[in-house]
Amino acid sequence: MAAPRPHVVVHVAVSLDGATTGFEPDVGRFYALARTWPEDVTLAGADTILAQEKALTHAPRPGPASDGPLLAVVDGQARVRQWDALRDCGYWSGVLALRATATPATGARPAREIVTGEERVDLAAALGALRDVEGARVARVDSGGALIGALLARGLVDEVSLLVHPCLAGAGGRHRVWHGPEPVAALALEQVASEALDDGLVWLRYRVPPVGAGSL
Repeated sequence: MAAPRPHVVVHVAVSLDGATTGFEPDVGRFYALARTWPEDVTLAGADTILAQEKALTHAPRPGPASDGPLLAVVDGQARVRQWDALRDCGYWSGVLALRATATPATGARPAREIVTGEERVDLAAALGALRDVEGARVARVDSGGALIGALLARGLVDEVSLLVHPCLAGAGGRHRVWHGPEPVAALALEQVASEALDDGLVWLRYRVPPVGAGSL
């Protein structure tokens, strides 16, 4: 039987050809819809955070949001540096690094870490620790395709939410498919909801079956 872990939701803004870049997403609508889930944890990959570090350097720092979720970053190579800025930017109640035994002991380190796995972060164990140690019941993945693909491959996603934009990213997004560059196993998903929104946007939600229950 699988170890208890939070309910994991992947919420992504995509083009009609499944890309996450190469077009201008409706950021306001995306994060308004993200409030659908009472997330305890925002789960992000290191690449997603690194892409924001330059902006974080000059961003306001109102301090941690007492009623916000915890930000957990999968940072197996200890590449993230702006931990204090992330903690104080006003979105999250705190920050936490998910690391492996082999993670280098150099560089900036947050006050809180969860260490699972030897060479790479054990995502299943890390999610279990977020539930057991941090009391997390819902985790929303706000990340690029590499982390999403890894979670899908390990059967660690419960729901997929796609905010589909009425455009084709074309060459600008061909390497940024929402579930990552690696092939994913065939799955029969169960539709939860489908809603046509303003400006041609369509919001799709699907339940992901447990591993082995929906393979094709």
